[in-house]
Parts: sequence; structure tokens; C-alpha cells
Amino acid sequence: MSGDGNKKQFWKRITAKVPGNIQHVYGAQHPPFDPLLHANLIKAGNKPPSTTTPGKPKKATTFQEFESITSDAWDVGDDDDELLAMAAQNLNIEVVMETANKVIENHSKLQEKRQQQMDKMTEPEEKDSEEAHEVEEEELEEEEEREEGAETTTDLSFSSEALPLSDNRLVKSHSEAPVGSPKEVGAEQAALHRQQSLPHRPVIPLVARMADQNTSGTPAMTEREASRLDKFRQVLAGPNTDLEELRKLSWSGIPRQVRPITWKLLSGYLPANAERRESTLQRKRQEYFGFIEQYYDSRNDEHHQDTYRQIHIDIPRTNPLIPLFQQASVQEIFERILFIWAIRHPASGYVQGINDLVTPFFVVYVFEYIEEEVENFNVSSLQEEVLRNIEADSFWCMSKLLDGIQDNYTFAQPGIQRKVKALEELVSRIDEMVHRHMQQYEVEYLQFAFRWMNNLLMRELPLRCTIRLWDTYQAEPEGFSHFHLYVCAAFLVRWRKEILEEKDFQGLMILLQNLPTMHWGNEEVSVLLAEAYRLKFAFADAPNHYKR
Repeated sequence: MSGDGNKKQFWKRITAKVPGNIQHVYGAQHPPFDPLLHANLIKAGNKPPSTTTPGKPKKATTFQEFESITSDAWDVGDDDDELLAMAAQNLNIEVVMETANKVIENHSKLQEKRQQQMDKMTEPEEKDSEEAHEVEEEELEEEEEREEGAETTTDLSFSSEALPLSDNRLVKSHSEAPVGSPKEVGAEQAALHRQQSLPHRPVIPLVARMADQNTSGTPAMTEREASRLDKFRQVLAGPNTDLEELRKLSWSGIPRQVRPITWKLLSGYLPANAERRESTLQRKRQEYFGFIEQYYDSRNDEHHQDTYRQIHIDIPRTNPLIPLFQQASVQEIFERILFIWAIRHPASGYVQGINDLVTPFFVVYVFEYIEEEVENFNVSSLQEEVLRNIEADSFWCMSKLLDGIQDNYTFAQPGIQRKVKALEELVSRIDEMVHRHMQQYEVEYLQFAFRWMNNLLMRELPLRCTIRLWDTYQAEPEGFSHFHLYVCAAFLVRWRKEILEEKDFQGLMILLQNLPTMHWGNEEVSVLLAEAYRLKFAFADAPNHYKR
């Protein structure tokens, strides 16, 4: 069967057995893939090597058509100081490269150490197995009974660990993953095997484990963590906050206790002058609720009802695995925030995907008022004034973020087009083998990277990782609009081994849309950021380096 035929059959199998209501559970960005448009999608510019019959015509399609049908779109330890140093603007390239390499080298050594520990743990089991052959028959039977009990315990433990991952993958990929046939089940099992082959990590909450590791239920702060927190508080305590110093501290992660005020300062929502902050907060919060009084009743007017209807549909799909976001009062807050933003920005209006960008701000500003884990927290227990403050602060900080990337959401989404093209050019230079491998199997970067740009990787990472990532984005100049490109490149190359193991279009698309990051924490995010920073220094000021 030709390459086009394979892809048609793949997408038919994906959508054939998935009920419509399930297809949209995690598909807040877009409806499921259209199989024919995907089969006919061609890359702008030079045609990549093809496995299809030579000369077979392909029907071109516009970016708008593609966008309208494309699938929905912790503590590192001793590496923090190096990451912090990397954020300084005046470092020369040699120093930065050396520092980034050190972070990555430390990560590799840590992985080797873990493997050695696992190897040591298996040695006693092998020795016991040899001695078992020498015991008498009765003792052997008793030993076998004990081993059966141990195996049962191991299986139960493993199943309970894999369950959250499996649940997440099913919900997240209902609109993409095949269901039903033996081959399809085999593909899912292969993907699950890749996840299980990663280093063992305990199941951790999607939200509650923040960068400082000091949320409820986590160990007490180390001396080093307490020292970092003290540095933040010293910078924040002055009459005029040194924003440059605050950015340097924030690059390697912000402690939970000071994250709300730090994000408000770094986003430009609050002034550096401490005396003006309270009056600024009062004025901006009053201004936001003035917008609510003025505009929100118009949501059912003829010229606004389509916008409101789409927002109302998308909100329940936002982080469906986290109970916090399924509470009616939280969904009403999100509807107001998104509707007011949309009518105040008519150049773009509301675009699917913007709904995700509210959640990190909302979670961080809820943490300003609570100590417990947030996933199952009942926000109705908060005072009304507190909820109003959280809503207004989330609106203004989301607005500040979107001001820098609004061309991602205007007509035809030109910002995303440019960034996906830049990502393709960058990857072709930093890892030509991965680039050619995807060309060989006709995987278009738009088919997976559109979502990475549209949602700032929020659909690829647990929310706790997104919040840690945004610490650095807030600290990095043009973090959301420019540095994100290099994070995406580092993220893609991070999976080169898994990518190169896939030998067809179907396997590559399932992998790229379901990357196994459920157990990621600070260590993985910090290594990703170090790689991205290294790429930025190598290529950002030398664009010819990544142009052929």
C-alpha cells in the first residue's frame, strides 16, 4: 500500500470507533484530524523524500483549512546554581556553553548512578535464585510460595503506578489513538512499554508538586532551599524591587511562597515600587470588574454569542483530569476571563487554546491564599473577595502574556506559521538524522508542533512542569515569544531515540502526540531549559547557522 493509503487507513481507524463526545474530551483545541486532508497535506518548499508512488499528485490545502481540522492543538539539587548563572545577560558564550554542559553532564551521571543502584538491587535476587536449587524439596516449595506472594505484590504495585498514566493517555489521546483491533492495541502497548522503561518515579500530583518542593505533604525545606527563599525575600523586601536581580533568581525556579508576587512583578502587572503596588492592585481589579459589568451581559447578543458558545464548550475540556477545573465556580471564572479578553481584542478574538493559558496563573494565585494541595481544593470555601482578586489577577497576567504572542491567534495565525517553520529549520541543523527520519515518513511539523506553539507545550507536560517552565519564561527576555522556540527544539530532540525507533507514519504520530512526560519533574524541566539555553546562544544571534 502506498504511503498515502497507509495514512488514510490510519486516520480512518483512529476516528472510526471513538464516540464523538469522547473525541472532544481532551481536544479543546480542534476537532479530530480529517484523514483526507492529512493524507493530502504537503510541505511548503522542497518536497521531502517520499515512500509513495512517484508522480502521484497531492492536493494542496491552505493553512486555515489545516488549522481548522488539525488535532488538538522540582528540585534539581546542585544544578540550580549553574542554571541561575546561565540567566545572566553578560556571560560570554564559552561560559554559558560550559555551564549548560555541566548541568547536562550532572544529569547523565545521576542517571548512571540510578542504574547502578538498580543493578545492585538485582544481585541478591540472583544469588537467592541459585541457593534455591540447593535446598530440599519442602523448603523449595515454601520459597516458591514466598516468591509468588512477592510477584503478586510487585504486579499490584506496578499496576497501581501505571494506572494514572494509562488513564491520562486514554483521555488525552482519544481523538488520535487507535482503538479496538489487535494491531491498534499493540501500538498502545508499545507506547506504554516505552513509558514504563523510563527510570522509576513515584506517582505525584499533576499540580501540587511545585518547584520549591515545599507544598503540603512534602519534606521540609533543606538549608539550601531556605537560603534561596531568603534571597527572594530580600530582593522583594526593598522599596524598589531590582527586577533584573529578580529575573536572575527566578530563572532556575521560584519558591512557591513568593511565586505569586514574583510573577506579578515579572509580567509587568505590578510596579517595582512597593508603595504603589496596593493602589495598583485595587485600581486594576476594579477596572476588570468594570469590564464585567459593562460587557458580560452582552455574551448572548447576536454578534457575541458564537464567541461565548465556543468558550462555554471549551472550558470543561480544560485540564479534565484535575478536579479543581471541573468545579462550576471555577468554570464561570474562566468564562468571564476569556470572554472579556476576547471582546477587548477583536483582532484575534477568542481562539481555541487560549483557554489553557489561564490555568497556570489561576493555580499560582490560588496558592497565594491556601497551604494545602490544590488539585481537589474546593474554591467555594474561599471568601468572595479572595476569589474576585484571583480572577482579576489571572485576567491581567494572561493579558500581559498574550500581548507578546497575539500574532499566534490573529487571522491565519501567522505567528504559529513562522515559529513552526523556524522549528523545522532549527531541528534540521541540530539533529539532521531526526529531521530526515520524519521527512522519510512524511511527518509534517505542523501536525505535531502546531499544538506546541498554540498551547505553549501545556498539552505535552503536566501542569506542575508548565508552572516551573513559566518561572523561566517570565525571567527570560521574550520568554513566551522567542525562547519557547528553543525549548520546543530541545524537547523534540530529547525524544530522538524513541523517534528513530518508529518506522512508519502511524507510530511517529502516536508518539509525538502522546510523549511520556506524566512523571516529569524539576530535574527533567531544568535539563530541558539548559539545552534550550545552549541552543539559543548557538543560533539566536546567528540565523545563518540554521538556514541551508
